Amino acid sequence: MYPKFFMRRLIVSIFIILAAGSVLPAQIVSRAGTPDVSAMLAWAADGAPSLPSTLPATPVLAPAESRPRMSSDLALATYQQHAIRQSLTLAGYTAATLIHAELPDNAQHGEFALERHFTAPHSLTFKSVHFEGDGFVKTNVIARLLQSEVDHVQKDDPASTALRPENYKFSYKGVIQEGDRLLHVYQVKPRKKRIGLFKGHIFLDVQSGSLIRAEGRIAKSPSLFVKKIDFYQEYADIDGFTLPVHMHSEAKTALIGRTVVDITNRDYRPLPALTASASPSSR
Repeated sequence: MYPKFFMRRLIVSIFIILAAGSVLPAQIVSRAGTPDVSAMLAWAADGAPSLPSTLPATPVLAPAESRPRMSSDLALATYQQHAIRQSLTLAGYTAATLIHAELPDNAQHGEFALERHFTAPHSLTFKSVHFEGDGFVKTNVIARLLQSEVDHVQKDDPASTALRPENYKFSYKGVIQEGDRLLHVYQVKPRKKRIGLFKGHIFLDVQSGSLIRAEGRIAKSPSLFVKKIDFYQEYADIDGFTLPVHMHSEAKTALIGRTVVDITNRDYRPLPALTASASPSSR
């Protein structure tokens, strides 16, 4: 119906924004390997980042039931301080990643299982485990989504999209209960209409200040043909680090209809920076 090269460029534009718009803490900045999945490399031993020798040990949190409830201001400040600290103390991680992508209007889909290996600050490689589905989705959606991470990290400053007062206005909306936990809810509005920012909400645990979820709409569309891009992203605290475990995103376009992507990360094995610095194998 439409020239193939035009569809490919449009899909790339959409998913560059999805990758940029995922509200990963500033420390989860990565560089993907080549999108040619058959040639993707395994763990890249780039070495751990250099850190001050006086960096204090990671604090041990008290059990959740014994911690007092934080005020909304304290919870937000605690999250922002934790994000900064994590950027200094996370040397890397491994995880199992599953990417499911669909083009519903074209009845095409694909699901790709990979091993993800991250070394701070700029190395992320993937090892292919299994793919099933349509080749067009594999080549032009999933593989290009990985490549968009490269472009985002190489060209953009992570600080310009971090959940900080210089980038966002925060408006407190109250407390909600989800399951057995209470969450502070904040409305966030970008101060500028910049690629990588979003308008929506974030949810912080009232006892720890940990980021639990972010959701909303990307502030700046990548193309006149893209009407909107909505997403939500969920996080979990793993060995003292806040890491993304699931992202769902949907984009509506004028030419190819809806594009839907789900990314799930599990079996994380974080590597603290001090441990990596002390290990000869990490050099």
